[in-house]
Amino acid sequence: MTRVKRPNLLFLFSDQHARSVAGCYGDPVVRTPALDGLAAGGVIFDNAYCPSPICVPSRMSMLTARHPSAQDCWTNDDFLASDRATWPHAMGAAGYRPVLVGRLHAMGPDQMHGFADRTVGDHSPNWAGVARHGMGVLENANDPFRASLTASGIGQSAYQLKDIDAAAAALDELDAIATRRRNGDEAPFCLSVGFILPHPPYVAWREDYLPYEGKVRPAKLPVPQDEHPWLAWWRKDRGIANPDPAEELRARTAYYGLVTRLDILIGQILDRLERLGLANDTLVVYSSDHGDQLGERGLWWKHTFYEESVAVPLILRWPNSIPAGQRRRQVVNLIDVTATMLDAMACTPLPNGQGHSFLGVARDPAARWVDETFSEYCTDEIPLWTGGDAVRQRMIRKNGWKLIYYHGHRPQLFDLVADPNEMRDLAESATHRTIRDDLERRLLADWDPVAVDARMRARRADKDVIGAWARSVRPADHHRWDLKPEQNRLDKEQA
Repeated sequence: MTRVKRPNLLFLFSDQHARSVAGCYGDPVVRTPALDGLAAGGVIFDNAYCPSPICVPSRMSMLTARHPSAQDCWTNDDFLASDRATWPHAMGAAGYRPVLVGRLHAMGPDQMHGFADRTVGDHSPNWAGVARHGMGVLENANDPFRASLTASGIGQSAYQLKDIDAAAAALDELDAIATRRRNGDEAPFCLSVGFILPHPPYVAWREDYLPYEGKVRPAKLPVPQDEHPWLAWWRKDRGIANPDPAEELRARTAYYGLVTRLDILIGQILDRLERLGLANDTLVVYSSDHGDQLGERGLWWKHTFYEESVAVPLILRWPNSIPAGQRRRQVVNLIDVTATMLDAMACTPLPNGQGHSFLGVARDPAARWVDETFSEYCTDEIPLWTGGDAVRQRMIRKNGWKLIYYHGHRPQLFDLVADPNEMRDLAESATHRTIRDDLERRLLADWDPVAVDARMRARRADKDVIGAWARSVRPADHHRWDLKPEQNRLDKEQA
């Protein structure tokens, strides 16, 4: 009996990469040769979305193939329960040994969630309530504060140094795999590499910044005349209602430099994969946990359901198994990426997963698929950047339509075919009332904002006790990269 050789998986996952800022997605300025080459050898998806436009819920949803309301992580200090089955659990159950290098951004004592080995780790504490990592001269520039614009430009972020370490560790892991292969071990590998670039601070090395100086243009989309009241409040509360154009341009330019640095690190990994003769049997997947507004419509960071924030890049390459140099228009989600990776590796699907494999779509654009997905954004009042406003928001993207539900406010409705820049809100249009009502019914059919509020407040009571415990007991962090405040710098002319 001949044993079928199983494929390998290389999953590359970045943080806050706006889909549009990549050559393969049409940006004429940014230099992303590694991602462009990956796309040329595989399939690129034009309508991929994150489960939530902030880090932890998006990442925990991808791990479990379950939307935030199904896996109980909505905020950046929620713990994913250790008995929630993840795609690394499923890979391990199928005989793989899943390895993680770099960022996971899981809170709490379980820093593995199914990974068998992990190196480099995260830069932030495992526990909420304890002192976070200091950013030195870039303090608050990594979060949604005005400091992210004022403290921007040429310099260095510790986040980039961590990614450099992660890329080096990934190269070591590939070298070790190749050595085992030479010694007769043909076991397939499962390697996940987590990056934090191009997440703010918007600070890039001089060599990455200067090639874009004068080439990156200001944001093209103005603040809409009929701006949604919650978005107007958000801009004002975050101190970006009257931005300095020079600051904004400097931050945008640095972001392009960070994307290029990320691409350089990804290129090192892909080049090593090829040089070691491992590429042909390997499914390579690249994506990001959410995007970045980058000043469009007067908005920055993520936190919204505009395409710049909620859409993500998604590229798959698998020689001889999926076609090369093709694009797909189907609407997919990161939870579907999880289901697809498990399908490709012939692993048992996650029993409570809500994602669907689009492997057939990757192979054939005519394959059957339902163009519908969801994303949700829910916070409590605790993080300083919320301005004390707890929100319950959800988006549905169905075919060419997008409806955004704001609990306590009017919705937004966009026709993405006629209005891809989302500048004409049709929610109050009588002509579009039927489509609005149909989408809202679908959005609320399995999601109750009042019940979500109650569950989040119950969780907050538990988290408050755990936070007080962590401050008192000072439990050890695991898989923690040693971030030092002095690793961050900002050139004097911009300080």
